[in-house]
Amino acid sequence: MKRLILASSSPRRKELLSMNSIKYEVIPSTIQEVMDPTLSSEELVCSLARQKAEDVWKRHKDAVVLGADTVVVIDETVMGKPEDRSDAVRTLQSLSGKTHTVYTGVCILSEEKECVFSVATEVTFWELSAAEIENYIETGEPFDKAGSYGIQGRGSRLVKRIEGDYYSVVGLPVSRVVRELDSFGISTVSQEDIL
Repeated sequence: MKRLILASSSPRRKELLSMNSIKYEVIPSTIQEVMDPTLSSEELVCSLARQKAEDVWKRHKDAVVLGADTVVVIDETVMGKPEDRSDAVRTLQSLSGKTHTVYTGVCILSEEKECVFSVATEVTFWELSAAEIENYIETGEPFDKAGSYGIQGRGSRLVKRIEGDYYSVVGLPVSRVVRELDSFGISTVSQEDIL
């Protein structure tokens, strides 16, 4: 079986692969991502995922490399990870009481083939008070997450509803990824193989 490399140090992506009994190693991409403002949101996440996957694949051409990237988009504005506390406050205020779209792009590369796709999920927030936003920011959770929240953590209390793939909002549309990896010769393994 081919070896799989995850080109990301994201704990969420690692957890999603592990819970599906997929054997992999982590070699994070070290490139400075290029954000092309002419691309649509779907094209942008695919481009960012491809940049990460290609960066690692160039050094490990014997492997299958998985890259992914997630952005939050509201009113055609892309919201990445917050730069600081005030940026997190601004982001959460702009998401309050509204529906935004979370795009996750995925790129899987090997010597033989390439698969690039994106998944869009609509997320609606409750109306958030200033105190709710401050209390959430105090947890420290927003600072390494696109859109300044983590749906799988304490940020779940901000979310009124979602339409689409929950795991894509977490950071990896795992059901589609598993199917695509199978076509690359990467299949799930038993728990004993992982341990």
